[in-house]
Amino acid sequence: MSHQLPDVQATSPDVTVGLSQVGVTGVDKLVKIAREDKRPIVLTAEFKVFVDLPGWRKGADMSRNMEVIDEILEDATREEAYRVEEVCGEAAERLLEKHDYTSKAQVTMEAEFMRREQTPASDRETQHTVDIIASATATEDGTREEIGAEVTGMTVCPCSQGMSTSRAKETLQNLGVEDETITQFLEEVPQPGHSQRGHATLTVESSGDPEIDLNDIIDIARDAMSARIYNLAKRPDEDHMTYAAHADAKFVEDCVRALADGVVNEFDHLPDDAVITMAQSNDESIHQHNAHAERVVEMATLREEVNGEF
Repeated sequence: MSHQLPDVQATSPDVTVGLSQVGVTGVDKLVKIAREDKRPIVLTAEFKVFVDLPGWRKGADMSRNMEVIDEILEDATREEAYRVEEVCGEAAERLLEKHDYTSKAQVTMEAEFMRREQTPASDRETQHTVDIIASATATEDGTREEIGAEVTGMTVCPCSQGMSTSRAKETLQNLGVEDETITQFLEEVPQPGHSQRGHATLTVESSGDPEIDLNDIIDIARDAMSARIYNLAKRPDEDHMTYAAHADAKFVEDCVRALADGVVNEFDHLPDDAVITMAQSNDESIHQHNAHAERVVEMATLREEVNGEF
């Protein structure tokens, strides 16, 4: 005769305080993303799964969380999803359905994505790595999904470049070069500035399915910095990247504003209440500290600011 196992999680805790996030992290799964007329992209993804917990309940059903996340992710792996964030959305909605004490369920996914591309000068085929960020939050009011990426690039400091330009101008004047020639030379040959590797993060959160191409997010983020970087680089490519970066020197703040401009130009179809997260972090080369700037804003406000309507 089998005995009934106690449901300790359903008992009352000693301290009746509610918790905003209870769940599991570090859940690794393979996810297939379908592509038209091409083989699917297979991602090794790491998931975090959370529900909120009322003060009267001792614990969440961890085994149930794992059962649901396993079930939905196995389905996604078998059937192929069309959007990364869709996988998170389905999992969050099922979590909400299966936990009658929960008012909010969150599923977050991170994965490394490889894209093929050509080098800028030597035109060799190479690959670059992108960190994909996807998440979904399900409540009684509906589900909001987020998709985005973190990419690396190169930036050059306009301040140090300005000092180098002044030095070059003074040196050329002392050598007797005419001012008009100096101006023309400095316009055509950008002067040195200290460079850094930059990390741009761009995510879009909205309800419904606003048709966001992850590749567009990646391109906006890469182009927001002074120059794109490439894993494979022959000497002509190195020259191309160095010149391009110094020809478009940007502060960390400039990069975030370039992200904003790219979002408004590329994603004008987004609903007004879509939330855009834009961040730039630079690994400084001549300082021990790093530089950081970010903005979280609704699409309606961002449109107004970028278009000068505020």
